[in-house]
Amino acid sequence: MDMWDSVVEAIPIPGILVDQNGRILESNAAARQLFSDQINDRHYIAALRQPSILDALEQALASGETTSAQFLAADERGDVTFEATCTPVGDTGHVLACFEDRTAMEEAGQMRRDFVANVSHELRTPLTALLGFIETLRGTARDDTTVRERFLGIMEREASRMNRLVGDLLSLSRLEAEERLRPTDPVQLPAVVRSAVHALGPLAAEHEVHVTTSGLDGDFTVLGDADQLAQVATNLVENAIKYSGPGTNVDVSVQSTDAHPMIQGDAALLVVSDTGAGIDMFHVPRLTERFYRVDSHRSREMGGTGLGLAIVKHIVNRHRGRLRIESETGKGSRFLVVLPRGEARERHENSDELS
Repeated sequence: MDMWDSVVEAIPIPGILVDQNGRILESNAAARQLFSDQINDRHYIAALRQPSILDALEQALASGETTSAQFLAADERGDVTFEATCTPVGDTGHVLACFEDRTAMEEAGQMRRDFVANVSHELRTPLTALLGFIETLRGTARDDTTVRERFLGIMEREASRMNRLVGDLLSLSRLEAEERLRPTDPVQLPAVVRSAVHALGPLAAEHEVHVTTSGLDGDFTVLGDADQLAQVATNLVENAIKYSGPGTNVDVSVQSTDAHPMIQGDAALLVVSDTGAGIDMFHVPRLTERFYRVDSHRSREMGGTGLGLAIVKHIVNRHRGRLRIESETGKGSRFLVVLPRGEARERHENSDELS
C-alpha cells in the first residue's frame, strides 16, 4: 500500500482510492480535510454519503468505465461545488476519485445567467410599454391629439432609457476588456470634474438642489482616461442630485494629498457628498453590483439603468484607485474616489527603470 499512498498523496486536489469491495484504501491530505481524518478503511457509502457521488463510484466499480458527478460541500468561504471524476485504475479493480473545485466556474455561470435575466427584464419593461402605446395609437387614440402627444412623450422617455441601458452595457463591456490596461495620459482632474459639474447645472436647478464645490480650480494631474474620469464625476454628481431631493445640498470637492493610506502613496481625491435621505447600511456593500437598486421603482422613474455605480467601480479599478461609500439613513451619503496622483506614479515608474 506504500506505493498507492505515495501516488494518491501526490495528487494536487482531493483524491481517494476505493478498492473493488468499496473500501477506501488511501486518501490524500486534501481529501481528509474535505471529508474526515478517519476516512481510510471505511466504506465509501459511509464516508461520502451524497447520492450523486455514491452512484458514480458504484457505476465505475461495476462497469470499469470513468464516471463523474457533482459533489457539494461547505467551508469558511460558504458553499463549494466539486466535480468528482471516478476513474478505474487499470485491471486492479480499484477506482480513483478526484474532486476538482468548480465553485468559481459555477459562480461565473450563475453571474452570466443573472446578468442575462436582468438585461432581459430591463429591456422587456419599456418594450412592452412601447408596444402597448403603439397599439393604442393605431386604434382608439388614432385621432385624439392630446392622448397622442402624451403617449409620444412617454414613448420617448422609454426609448431614451433603453438607449442609456445599451450605452451603459457597452461601456461596461469596454471597461472589462481594458481593466488590466492602466491608462497613461496625464489628466487635470479638477478641470474634468469642473466641466462635469457645470454640465449638470440645469439638472440641479430642475431638482432644486444646491451644488457647492471646492478645489475645482486646482492644478494637479492623474494618469488616466479623461472621458472615463468625466464619467465617474458625472455619474456620482448626477446620482446625488437626482436622489437627494428638493432643498438638499450636494458638495463636490477635489484635492491633492500626500501618502494616502488607501493607496499607499500620493493621491488625488474626489468627494461627492449630499444631505439627502441617505442609504440604509444594509444596502451599501451591494451598491456597485450591476442592476442593484435600493428603490427599483424610483430609480426607473429617474431614468436610471442600475449600472452607474458598477461603471464607476470598474473605472476606478482600471485607474488603480479605490472607491469608498459611506451613508446612513437620514444623514446623507458620501462617495470618496481615491486615485494615484500622476506625478507620483511617474516618479515611481522612473525609479523602477533606474533600478
